[in-house]
Amino acid sequence: MSDPDLQLRAYLDAVEDFECIDVLAAIERFRQGEVKEVNKAYCPSTAQLCDEVRYRKKMREIMARAGVKPGQVVIQ
Repeated sequence: MSDPDLQLRAYLDAVEDFECIDVLAAIERFRQGEVKEVNKAYCPSTAQLCDEVRYRKKMREIMARAGVKPGQVVIQ
């Protein structure tokens, strides 16, 4: 998609059922270049964004079960 407004709308539609904390975590990983499976020269597809959001949700749930609170340092 070349139209930024359409791309933004596509992203918002794709993530509307996810929790904000997971969406923000996924976006931050893309911004930081930490998502290895994507070409950093291009914006991620909606499918790639959703994959990373699901992964962030899974990691948050695993950490919660382990008793790690958000923002808590895990490795010391």
